[in-house]
Amino acid sequence: MNNTKVFTLLAAMTALFGLVGNSIGGQNGAVLALLIAGAMNFIMYFNSSKMVLRSYRAQVVKPTAASELYATVDRLRQRAGLPMPTVAIAPHQQPNAFATGRNPAHAVVCVTQGLLDLVNQDELEGVLAHELGHIKNRDMLLQTISATMAGAIGNLARFGMYAGGRRRSPLGPLAAMLAPFAAMIIQFAISRQREYKADAVGAEISGKPLALASALEKLQKGARLIPMNVSPSVAPLAQVNPLSAFGGLAKLFSTHPPTEERIARLRAMAEPGSSRQLAS
Repeated sequence: MNNTKVFTLLAAMTALFGLVGNSIGGQNGAVLALLIAGAMNFIMYFNSSKMVLRSYRAQVVKPTAASELYATVDRLRQRAGLPMPTVAIAPHQQPNAFATGRNPAHAVVCVTQGLLDLVNQDELEGVLAHELGHIKNRDMLLQTISATMAGAIGNLARFGMYAGGRRRSPLGPLAAMLAPFAAMIIQFAISRQREYKADAVGAEISGKPLALASALEKLQKGARLIPMNVSPSVAPLAQVNPLSAFGGLAKLFSTHPPTEERIARLRAMAEPGSSRQLAS
């Protein structure tokens, strides 16, 4: 179900791109916008891990420097059938974690010092398994595709506003104003679905959905109490939003689903007789 929802969202973004292209820039303008966005995201895709680690001020650690953490990641990645990722620690006191890298062979799993200081071993395994779930699901590739499409729609809107393309259709000015917001909402919706999917896969990898639920409670409280100085551009990668918590209408503009909903799904997964369909 999760994959079906994501496919539907990507199809909606593709349709939006076609609509905007036709009303603003015509076929040539649409192709140009897509090429610009694709080139930008291609560069980001191959350099993402270095840029993200730099943004979080994270340092890659060797097995001798963090033997327990390294051994835990190694054990879990074997369960997941993944290559050993690079392991890093960020010097933030807010408890959090993220994964980055363009594919499983070039993946990075990073935890903050605050996470290591706060959670117990079972909770740590749940957090790490969630990040390995992102790697297993190839979410970096999917997010790059959605970011490319959203960026292309934004480029096309700017092209229409500044290059006279809006004269092609009476809908041009309206599309130029509304399309980037619509694309952003779809992109964020895809991101939220992948968080649910990573929770599901992570719970299966660790075999401890309740430990992941407990960890998420602690991470959410930590995000509210302990600020993290990190760029908003890399905040969506974190396991819980490190900058703020959204509710109500603002949920549409959040890259993370409500933590309470994630916890409820994990607890349901642990109930006897559960069908384990957490990712829907």
